Amino acid sequence: MNYREKWNQKYQERLATSQPPETNKRLKNLSPYLKGGAALDLACGLGANSRYLAQLGYKVDAIDGSDVAIENVKEQVEKEKLSIQPVLADLTDYENLKLYYQKYDLVHITYYLDRNLFPIIKSLLKESGFLFIETYFLTSETDQQHVSNQYKLKSQELIKEFSDWKILFYEEEAQEGRQTIFCQSLAKIRF
Repeated sequence: MNYREKWNQKYQERLATSQPPETNKRLKNLSPYLKGGAALDLACGLGANSRYLAQLGYKVDAIDGSDVAIENVKEQVEKEKLSIQPVLADLTDYENLKLYYQKYDLVHITYYLDRNLFPIIKSLLKESGFLFIETYFLTSETDQQHVSNQYKLKSQELIKEFSDWKILFYEEEAQEGRQTIFCQSLAKIRF
């Protein structure tokens, strides 16, 4: 089973449950900073966070590698007339992502980690743009997670990666195995 098939299956299973996908709680808590503009939701999944951002006034580019996820987002856009542009793309094919010419007020990523995207993300944000990342974190308490350690952050990794940015929120939650950062670029960063 390849990457796309794996995620298509996972999303089909999630859609089969009666519970709709939920917006990230920490993202909701940061809503006073979220004033609208252009947003990028990388690895958008079933679109709960894209939908929330659109409701806050963002025009969202929602990118995922799963056909099932993107079709679900398209249905939401049609049904609710949301300002979301769903895009099916392989996030590891950096050249074909065609993001280099875009500038965003907010970049959002949850539970997807590709460290090679960090320099690209930095180049995509407008001056004073915001970045929200939340993903798995390597702790001894999370050995039971069914996620390879290569897709887990090391302690303080996001703090170190974005040390020259204004950190507005940071949390390492050992029991959940989650690391979250919300930061703001301080100067125009060139890629």
